[in-house]
Amino acid sequence: MSNSMGGVIDMLPEDCVSTILSFTSPTDTFRSSMVSSTFRSAAESDFVWERFLPADYKDVVSRLDSPLTYTAMKELFHCLCNPVLIDGGRKSFKLEKSSGKISYVLSARELSITWGNDPMYWSWKSIPQSRFSEVAELRTTCWLEIHGKIKTEILSPNTKYGAYLIMKISNRAYGLDSIPSEMSIEVGNKVCNGMAYLRNEDCKKQQMESLFYRNRNEMLRKRVIEGGERFPSEREDGWMEIELGEFFSGEAYEEVKMSLMEVKGYQLKGGLIIEGIEVRPKD
Repeated sequence: MSNSMGGVIDMLPEDCVSTILSFTSPTDTFRSSMVSSTFRSAAESDFVWERFLPADYKDVVSRLDSPLTYTAMKELFHCLCNPVLIDGGRKSFKLEKSSGKISYVLSARELSITWGNDPMYWSWKSIPQSRFSEVAELRTTCWLEIHGKIKTEILSPNTKYGAYLIMKISNRAYGLDSIPSEMSIEVGNKVCNGMAYLRNEDCKKQQMESLFYRNRNEMLRKRVIEGGERFPSEREDGWMEIELGEFFSGEAYEEVKMSLMEVKGYQLKGGLIIEGIEVRPKD
């Protein structure tokens, strides 16, 4: 940028520049701070960074498990770009650094798991790899059914979201690949369906199960609609995830219902570890 252009920008009132920056994004504001001293000063203002925070940020901060120390809105924004626990450690909250859009992780305790409180079927335990105090491990069941829900009013508006089941497969897992699990995302009268295999990474074990139960597994798979199956993928935090589906968070306040079920095979299964469901922007 030429010196003459920089001089024109410096003539703008700082509050005017702050207002302009508040309609951009955190990334654009950071870049703008290198344009001139006026932009640099405006880019540090609480007015700008409060606009990048969620409208209910004060409520979110009041629900933090561990209080944050900050002296400016920019500092608070950057603190919230790292996952923080809220609501007694049952949820995790995070802002996307580039856009300020909201992500949540609902812990396993926030989900509805069929027979989840029966120690014959599920066990609850603490493991060091989890952000939450407890995860749910499937001991044995023939009826796998997990539901979660979240309201769009606490998410970023006009944003496409994805919902992801965060999971691990234990070394002693069995029966998880007989037929694919059925997944759904429901918002109002819109339903997004899909299927996923809870794939065990032990290939030799899969081959043995296929050899002994091939005919039965083929029969079970006919009970669900074929095509478009998903598989777990590795996350940066060491867990695996399966995308349950996607939805659009608009201006209207609606409830999002998310689910994963395998209830048609009546095959005993175990070894699935559930940390929670993450809801994050896809834009």
